Amino acid sequence: MNTGKNTKCPTGFLKEGFNKKKNFNIIQPTHDSALTAMQKTGKQQCLGKKSWPQINNINAWMLSAETATFMKWGGLGMIASELPENFNNVFSRNNHHISIVTPMYLGDTGKKSASFESGVYYGAEGKSIELQKIKTLKIPFLNERKTLTSYKTDYYQGTLNGVDYIFINCEHFFSINPHIKNPSTQDGCYVLNEYNINEVERFAFFSKAVYLLLTEYVTDKTKKQSVPNILIANDWHSGALAGLCKYDTITRVRSGNLLPTDAESIQSIPIVHIAHHLGYQGWDFPNTAKILNSLYEHNTATVFKNAKAVKNANPRTTNTLIVHDCYNQSSGNFHLADRVVTVSINYMEEVSKELGFGYDFRDILKIRKNHRTFFGIVNGYDKRLISPNPKKIEHINDYFKDFRFKVYDENSLDKKLNNKQECIRLLSRLATSEEYKKQTIPLIETYRFKDISALESKADKIPFICATSRLVEQKGYDIAAQAIVKLITENAKTRREFPIFVLGGAGDLEQYELLKKLKNDVEQISSKAAERIFVFRGYRDEFAYALQLAADFYLMPSRFEPCGLTQMEAMAKGSLPVAMSTGGLVDTINDREDGFRTEVFFAEGVRVYGSNITAQKFKNNINAYADTLYKALKCFYITPNILKLMTINAMKKDFSWTVPNGSVYKYYKLFKTGSL
Repeated sequence: MNTGKNTKCPTGFLKEGFNKKKNFNIIQPTHDSALTAMQKTGKQQCLGKKSWPQINNINAWMLSAETATFMKWGGLGMIASELPENFNNVFSRNNHHISIVTPMYLGDTGKKSASFESGVYYGAEGKSIELQKIKTLKIPFLNERKTLTSYKTDYYQGTLNGVDYIFINCEHFFSINPHIKNPSTQDGCYVLNEYNINEVERFAFFSKAVYLLLTEYVTDKTKKQSVPNILIANDWHSGALAGLCKYDTITRVRSGNLLPTDAESIQSIPIVHIAHHLGYQGWDFPNTAKILNSLYEHNTATVFKNAKAVKNANPRTTNTLIVHDCYNQSSGNFHLADRVVTVSINYMEEVSKELGFGYDFRDILKIRKNHRTFFGIVNGYDKRLISPNPKKIEHINDYFKDFRFKVYDENSLDKKLNNKQECIRLLSRLATSEEYKKQTIPLIETYRFKDISALESKADKIPFICATSRLVEQKGYDIAAQAIVKLITENAKTRREFPIFVLGGAGDLEQYELLKKLKNDVEQISSKAAERIFVFRGYRDEFAYALQLAADFYLMPSRFEPCGLTQMEAMAKGSLPVAMSTGGLVDTINDREDGFRTEVFFAEGVRVYGSNITAQKFKNNINAYADTLYKALKCFYITPNILKLMTINAMKKDFSWTVPNGSVYKYYKLFKTGSL
């Protein structure tokens, strides 16, 4: 809550609505050497003109809005927990360490809840940590009346799983109690909260709270706290950090509020920005002036007028702090971070070549790639957590009752056949017992499930195919649906057993309607084939896990997939991915060796992957994906020995962070040298 004092907005602010003018002036000629240096910063950072400091012992802060340990919504929460844990496990003996800095979320969204009681923080993911307060600061930020207000902010520290955590506690910004107007699609740390704070304002405040804590550590001459020598910004949420460290320090020196030596210390700390999906950037047009004024206070106009971007072909990105006329939280770090990393090598190529992937930052990322300040490192995964393991499968059996799924590995695939049979029984039970369905998957909506228990005896002859990704356009369920209709039409002419398809997940009603239409369309072709199509909406971890234990194939017709974790999970369980050749799917799936990928991939009608000849042959992603699905099923029906070998290869594959030459070693080299 606000416990500070309200003051009138000082001079030096940008006026409200400045970004609504068509021709607002940005870069100002200057004879001030400090401002000249500010204008050159963007170019120097993108071109890598600043030398990487010598770092003997890595002491990094990883800034993340999400962590899988305390508040997870997606893959960036996984990397925020697993990278530090695995890095520290390997390198802490040599005095290298990553700490995590994250908000202390408090409240209850209905799906996620977190609390802080008697010195113990209980996160939204069922984990807790003992904490001690280490600092209290007043963080200036504009309130709803556009008045600069000091918000009391407490910082707490604790250790869990070999990682030091710093939690930032400010109820006004980090409460997750939803506002009455919060959209139903917004949850977790992305809610419009009870104080009418949206996600962009929340994480702009987060960036500033980290920056001011860093400033406190640097200026504290008693050296009670260890100053980090690397800052890792996990996606757009901490995208304002580089601007504060590179720009705000300059204006504070000019106004006499920061010693030049302290400013230099802050500026010299390398910032590594990890970019996940570039479609999420942190846009907020209505609050453009409010957020910028909150970040830079009375120096905002000076900073903004000198925030010159590296020369590029896009007139929308000539200023590092906004895109065209809108505040964009990613923009600062894309321009000003010392290094940018994305979560797979192929996605790095896509975003630096194609507008459909790189958006407004394509040209900047191309410049960075050419000058070795932009890299791709595939996300790791702890294989112990995703392989079939006794503890998880015992839980599955206890949860579903009367079912006996078995533990298996690449040397005992006969047990996977047992799991396929069990899953056929499970789907049939869900189809025939409404009471059982309500008990086991109460929040999942199913559409016309049919009893297929008669298929159990010939399960080895029937391909089992699943997809349990989120129901969003990205995942390409519409592409899969059209490919399946084509496949069923052709398969109806043969005597081959129709596959079992189980498709669904949490997400959009529109995508669910599309899957329901798929079942109805197939029914017009073959009622027998339609009985084997199961579509649902909602998510239950036990249900998704059971499907992967049973599946021969896992569908991934993604329109984009920066890294992808689901294909890694599926492969570890011997469920071969049938995937589009995009993003991290190219880096993690070897076609015809441990999975199947399309020969070509199109984005917005343009060939992104594959040869021109192949592109002319298939013409679009639907044809390319249908062909790949056909090849996967042909392998199942005609060459089962080859399929078995591929399944063994997939299960042997290890994406763990700490395997030889694994991702933690790549990050270690990057942190030490600034390059790979």
